[in-house]
Parts: sequence; structure tokens; C-alpha cells
Amino acid sequence: MNEVLIRRVQPKDLGGCYLVETACWPPEEAAARETIQLRINAFPDGFFVAELDGRIVGMVNGACTDREDLSDEELKQLIGHDVNGRNMVIFALAVLPEFQGRGVARRLMLRFIWEAGQKGKQKILLICKDYLIPYYEKQGFVHAGLSRSTHGGAEWHQMSLSLAS
Repeated sequence: MNEVLIRRVQPKDLGGCYLVETACWPPEEAAARETIQLRINAFPDGFFVAELDGRIVGMVNGACTDREDLSDEELKQLIGHDVNGRNMVIFALAVLPEFQGRGVARRLMLRFIWEAGQKGKQKILLICKDYLIPYYEKQGFVHAGLSRSTHGGAEWHQMSLSLAS
């Protein structure tokens, strides 16, 4: 297998990103193609892809905010996104099933964390399902408790990673 390239998203990546999104999330939780397009256009500095032989095999994307609570669904549509916000938020970290377990998600996270640090952000916030808490804890995140989010009818947990200033 060739080396996976982690890079900033480009407009031409929409189709590949949408394929990753729909392969990794149930329909009631997956972002619409239009939402992914919005995220690419509005904040490419917070959207990275993993590419292998010209194919998008993974992605991580988010926004910036001063908020601490991620229960507001509007932020996923970038309503309230503030490029100068003190925190970066991860909306999705996803890797095609056939490429999972190869360190691709870890490399995407490292890039996102590095970029947040370069931008002087204080924290990275995300919500995840309970079975993913140990994964994110291995990445340095701290479990901040049950989120009020009911996205897709699921139960979510908020995680937080403090960045050194």
C-alpha cells in the first residue's frame, strides 16, 4: 500500500468526502452533501482529507467557536462559526471501513490538533458515542460528560482537548 497523504481539503474532494461520510455514519447522523460542501467552502482550514492513490479514504472537519457546549445543531451548519473563536470543534472524523485500523484516523487527528495549535486555539471539542470515549482518551481528550445533543436520535458524550499555549 502506498503512503496515505494527509492534506487540506479542496473543492474537487466533495464527492470523495461525501462517500466517506455516508459509508461511516448512519443516514440519520450523516451530513448532507450540501453540508459537506458548505464546510469545504466556509472553513477549509479546518477540513483535512486522507488520500491514497487519488482516492479520499478519510476526513476530519470542523469549525471554530467560543462555545463550550456542542449541543447546538446549528453549528454543524456553520451558524455561529467564528474563525476567531477560541475553540475548534470536530464535526466528523471518519475513515472508510476498509482502511480503518491502519492509523489513518490518528494521522488526521494529529493534523487537526497541530492546525488548531498553530491557530492559537485553547481547546478542541467534539461529541462521540460512548464506545469511542477510550479512543479519544488515547488521543489526549478528556471526557466532559453526557452532551445535551440528540443528533440523529443518539446519545452523545462531549470530549475536550486542552492545547498548550
